[in-house]
Order: sequence, then structure tokens, then C-alpha cells
Amino acid sequence: MKIAMIGTGYVGLVSGVCFSDFGHNVVCVDKDANKIANLKQGKVPIFEPGLDMLMAKNVDAGRLTFTVDLPSAIEGADAVFIAVGTPTRRGDGHADLTYVMAAAEEIARAAKEYLVIVTKSTVPVGTNRQVKQVVRKANPDLEFDVASNPEFLREGAAIEDFMKPDRVVIGIQTPKAGDVMSEIYRPLSLREFPIVMTDLESAEMIKYGANAFLATKITFINEMAALCEKVGADIKEVARGIGMDNRIGSKFLHAGPGYGGSCFPKDTKALARIGQEHAVPMQITETVIKVNEETKRRMVDKLLDQCDGSFNGKTIAILGVTFKPNTDDMRDAPSLTIIPALVAGGAKIRVCDPQGRHEGEALLPSVSWIEDPYKIVQNADLVVLLTEWNEFRGLDLKRLAKRMNDPRMADLRNIYSSKDAKKAGFVSYECIGRAHFETVQDAPQSDNDDKIKE
Repeated sequence: MKIAMIGTGYVGLVSGVCFSDFGHNVVCVDKDANKIANLKQGKVPIFEPGLDMLMAKNVDAGRLTFTVDLPSAIEGADAVFIAVGTPTRRGDGHADLTYVMAAAEEIARAAKEYLVIVTKSTVPVGTNRQVKQVVRKANPDLEFDVASNPEFLREGAAIEDFMKPDRVVIGIQTPKAGDVMSEIYRPLSLREFPIVMTDLESAEMIKYGANAFLATKITFINEMAALCEKVGADIKEVARGIGMDNRIGSKFLHAGPGYGGSCFPKDTKALARIGQEHAVPMQITETVIKVNEETKRRMVDKLLDQCDGSFNGKTIAILGVTFKPNTDDMRDAPSLTIIPALVAGGAKIRVCDPQGRHEGEALLPSVSWIEDPYKIVQNADLVVLLTEWNEFRGLDLKRLAKRMNDPRMADLRNIYSSKDAKKAGFVSYECIGRAHFETVQDAPQSDNDDKIKE
């Protein structure tokens, strides 16, 4: 099959590379000439483990190319995927479809023979029917079909998710479109991965429903963590017990500083907006959005307690600023709420992140970047573990504590424990929903200390 992929952002590039690895001939298109030039030189604009090697493999095999010329890319194509951005629109929280509709019109004007126009971008219900109208208006004589094929890729594990999906969702209107999409995903169906073939509206809604539900699980466990702190329970034990119920499952039950990234914040807002427009308020989703923002602000209060009520003049070392590990994505990361609050309070901020500096320097202009986690804590008053990179999971806590001016730790990912921190020489340790201590002198021995294990 010949496939054109419009957009070389995260979704478009990963999808294009993986389709080419299926054996299809893929042309990736982007208006950004510099990005295309870099891709032709083998330079990947995003950090995704394994993507550079897989891209090089398929370029060398002649199955994957890059261009700024959309008409040439879609010539003879069986399917054209739209994988452009749908950012949250200012003012109303809806997904901005400007780029989707512009791509649809450009495809229509360039196409000369039958093809399937597939929306890969996350779009509100009804968007694919709008795409069909735009294409029909721009080229009334074109024979075509539209299809919805939402992505379910986790940043940091996108290639595995594409190659070994929980399911592939495809929304269609005609059997002919179904045949084309089935052939594209034939390598997965042969290995018996589930293919959900449904209507356009259901496919669009599945994407929003899935992300809203996962965001709800994260927010629920974060609320439970706040309650655990008040009643003396251990959120890790609580989450483990809850997750053993196979109706619930253990994934997305890890307490932290709130969700972020390119999907959950945008998609929950869009779903809430869709509900408002159809007079069916998504009250749970609306509450999830509100509580998630409160969770991020609650982290600031935790850090303020660790700094004895004032950030002014304190040196704070931040370990991790991306919204999750194994990505350079900073979109809606908790760090973008927490760090500016520290700076506003007069703190001096140092940051260490394996991949975050590329985007973070512009987003966090008032911080110092240091690559070594042991150098970053030199004479610091507080170290904050904000993103659970593997590099931060096995730190020598004694070495950290000895280098600090006042060894205090805020572990906002619950990687360590109060027992670990106390043994290493920290005078204060704060975490989320688990046993902690304020100072060595007045910390009573907790029954939980001996049983809390990583």
C-alpha cells in the first residue's frame, strides 16, 4: 500500500515510521522545510526511544521518504492520514480544527483518483463528517472515503504500542474504505491484535472516552493519596489492594503531582466542551480537570512546608521536569505550575532532566540547568523528585544528603520511602499519601516505616 502522512509531529512521525516497517510505502509531509530537511538527514525532532533507528532502517529500505510537496506525496496513494495538531482553542476549551480542515482542503485540491482520507488526529465527534464536506466542496468530482483512526500511543512506549496495540479503532462509512483500512493493518490482524471496525462517531468518541477515563483514574488515586495522608494509610498499599480487582486493574493508580502531557489535558477539556454543546454535561470529567489543577497547586503547598513557610532565598534542586519519563514533552507538565510558583516565591531553582532542557529552557527561563543529579544538590536546601526517570530511581541518597546545605527531600513520585531518607541522613522527607517525617528529632517511629518498601 502507498500511504501519505500529513504532519510529522509526534503522532504523524511515529505512525509513518511504523507503517513503513509494516512494509508499506510511506511519504511523510510537512510544511516546515527545516524539519523535513533534518528528517532527510536522519535527525529526529522528538525524543522517543528506538524511533531514530527504526526510521533509519526504513529509509535505507526505500519505504520511507519525507517531503514538503503534498501533491506529489498523495499521487497514487491508497490512503492519506491527517496527523496535524488539534490544540485546545482559547476561550472555549474546544479542539482547534483549523489545521485538520486546511489539510483536508489541500488534499482535495491535489487528489485525482480514489483514496481514503483518514483522520489520525484526535478530533471531536462529527469532525470526520465535516472533513467529508470540506473535501466534497473543494473537489466535487473526486471519488473518496473518510475514515477515523484515532491513536493510542503512550509517549516513551509509542513504537511498542503501535506494533502491539491493545486494539486498533477504525471508523468507516463504506465497505470499500473498510477494505483499504483492513489491508493497511493486515500485519496486525494476522497476529490477532483486535481491530474494532465501527462507525465514524463511535470511533471519535472511543478516543475521548478512553483518555478521560484514564485521567479519572489518575485523579482518583491522587485524591485518595491526600486522604491517606490525613488518616495514616499508605497509598501504595491502598493502590495495590484496589488494583488487584481485575475489574479495576493496577495501571494508572500511581499517586503523583497530577497528569500532564499532550493528550489528557487537551482531551478532557474537549470532551467537557462536547458535553456542554449537546446539553449533556460531563460532570465527572469537569471535576477531574478541576481536581487535577488543585493537585498541582497542593504540591506547591507541600514544598512550602518543607521550606518552613517561605521559598525566599532557598536553593531548590528539581529532578525531572517533563510530564513523564522517556519523553522530552513538556506540554502541561506539573513542573510548569510548580516551578514558576517557587520562582515567584523567591527561590533559586536548579533543574536536572535527561531530555527536558530542549523544550524547558524556553518554558522555564528563570532556572539553571545542571546535568549531574549530584552536582545539582550542592548546598541546596531542598531536592524535589518530580519526574520518575530511571536515572533518579537508584540515587545514592547519602551522597545527596551530604552535599546539601539542609538535606530535605520532597519525593513527589514515591520512589523512595521515609526509612530510606532517614537512614541516608535527610532531616525531612515529604512524599504523597505515605509515611513521612518532618525532622529527625521529633519524628515518632511509624509502624509503616518498616513495611514501606519500593
